[in-house]
Parts: sequence; structure tokens; C-alpha cells
Amino acid sequence: MTEVTGTQFLAARNGEEATVARLMTGVSLMALAFLLGIGAKAWYADHQTHAYALWLFAGLVSVNLALYAWRRDHVLQRLGMLLVVGLLFAYLIASGGESNTGPLWFYVFPPLLFYLTDLKTGTALLLLCLLFAVIVFSFPALPFVSGEYSGDFKIRFFATITFESIFCFVLEASRLKARNELMALAVSHDQAARTDELTGLSNRRDMQQRLGAEYSRYQRSGHHFSVALVDLDLFKRINDDYGHDAGDAVLVQFARRVRSLIRQTDVAARWGGEEFLLLLPDTSLLQALTLAERLRADIEHTEFCFDGHRLPVTISVGVCSVTQADSVNQLLRLADINLYNAKESGRNRLAPRVRSRTTGGDAPDAPGN
Repeated sequence: MTEVTGTQFLAARNGEEATVARLMTGVSLMALAFLLGIGAKAWYADHQTHAYALWLFAGLVSVNLALYAWRRDHVLQRLGMLLVVGLLFAYLIASGGESNTGPLWFYVFPPLLFYLTDLKTGTALLLLCLLFAVIVFSFPALPFVSGEYSGDFKIRFFATITFESIFCFVLEASRLKARNELMALAVSHDQAARTDELTGLSNRRDMQQRLGAEYSRYQRSGHHFSVALVDLDLFKRINDDYGHDAGDAVLVQFARRVRSLIRQTDVAARWGGEEFLLLLPDTSLLQALTLAERLRADIEHTEFCFDGHRLPVTISVGVCSVTQADSVNQLLRLADINLYNAKESGRNRLAPRVRSRTTGGDAPDAPGN
């Protein structure tokens, strides 16, 4: 079930990326409105330099929005947003903004930073920004510093921004932990819904979905696939003679043997009771028959034991290729018919029989019980 889990995780990550992208678009539009509005206010208050700076940042936000609309690159959108916001806050701290209130906008930065990055990256960037603020506050004579701050303001600013940063860190850590636990729980529940509890193989529901997906791939690109319907011969006799626990032990051991013989791209499912279905992508009928014969021979020569008793276990297999059917249902019906023929022919064999290349006749089936 690793493939399913990986697919689900990727889908969840893509959904989360899309949600963050929508939020960033909304925040960017709001920031654009604020920058334009506050820039206009600064212009009418005769702070033209400050107004031009704010409008410049509004232009950078617009460029970032346009780039995302064109490229749809979530990573580029985040990096652009962080760069613009970081430069804006550096400017506001260094210049003081209007009436030296520019640093107050810095309180927006910690929650935004932790949301857009991971905790380690967010903490590192936040420390760099706070270091810049320390330099500005400690060396007001630097050429790029024009803001003037009282000692009381500096103390209160660092105390409150430190508290907010720690608070945002704890909240984000808790959010990530809860999110990861929920994702793990969702994957676990979905895996349980797709897995046979006894054997650990796919269940009928999961196999039906995989068959539908594989048939769609066959219709789109012509990739052939085959199925093998496997039945444990005289399984009821094992349950009657040795008990249902013995029957369960046989099913578990059989599933283990199946997993060891099929390819990673193949899928094995418990189809029902003692019946199992193998989905064999990119496999012709002859290749499927070869694999089925290898499985049949392996099971015949494997010792199935329970409570000190050696249990007689053989299998019959019905094989069918998608090229012989017009739908998934017909494919399964033909495999079921072939399985019936194999059992009627004496069990412990395959159907259909393969044409012999040397004689032109039918190759003999495996010997019966």
C-alpha cells in the first residue's frame, strides 16, 4: 500500500499548496491596497519620499502577483512575497515611516514568516530581521537610518516582538503537529479501507479501483495488462479438518508467498474468501501464464503447516488478457470461466492452456491433485 499512501500524501500536499497560494493572493491584494492608500496619505502629508517608497513596494507586490498568474509557481510566489515583505519591513524600521511608527508593521512579519516557511527557516529569517532592527536601533548615525526611536520604545518593541515571535512559533508547531497527525490518521483509515485485514493484501474495493484505472490507461495508450484469478483448491476441507484458524494461517502464508513472487508493479488482492486476484500491468497473456505457473509450482512445493500438521495446499488459476475483453467486467468473467475450467480439469493447474511451439498442440497442464 506504499504507492497509495504516497499518492495520497502528494494529493494532500498539492491541496495545501493551492490553499496557501489562494491565501497569499488575497494577502497580496490587501497589501497592495494598503500600500497604495498609505502612500497616497503620505503624499498629501508632504512625505513624498515615503510615498514613492511605498508605491515602489506596491509595484513589487504587483509584479509578484503577475508572475504567479503567469507561472503558477507556488515556490516562486512564496519567495517573492517573503523578499518584498522583508525589504519593506527593513525600510520601515530604517526610515521610521511616518512619525517613527514604521516598526509597528513588523508585528505582521512573524506569523506570515512561519506560515510561509518551515519552523527552522522561519526562525532563522526572523532572527536576521531582529538583528537588523538591533543594528538600526543601536547605530542611528548609519547613513541608511533616518528613524529616531526613544529608549523606552526600543525596549517595548523588542519585548513585545519577542513575545509574539515565541507565541507564533508555538502555535505553528502545534498546527503542524496536529496537521501531520490528521494526515497520518486519514492515510491509516484509508489504508485500512483498502486493505484486507487478514492477509494485508488489497481488498476487493481497492482492486476494483485499480482495475478501472488500469483499463483507462489501456484505452488511452494501449498498454496491455492481464489478470490472474487464483483459488485455493479444496480450501473448505482444510477448515473442516483442521479448523478455521488453520485456514486463516494458510491464507496469510499464501499471501506472503504471492508478495514474494510478483513484481513491484503488480497488485495482489484478496478477491473473496479463498479467491485472490492478481493485476499484472504491461503483461501479455503468455507472460501472465508464465507468472501464474511459477506461483502454482511454488505453492505446490511450499510446506503449509499449522499446529504441527502439514496442510495440503494447491491452487488453480484462471488467466485472461485485456485484449480478449471489451470491459473490465468481461475480463473478470473470462478469468472466472478459465478458473472454472482449471478446476474442472483436475485442479492444481492453469487455464487457458498454452499452445506448444514445438508440436503445435496444447502443452500439458500441470498434474492434478
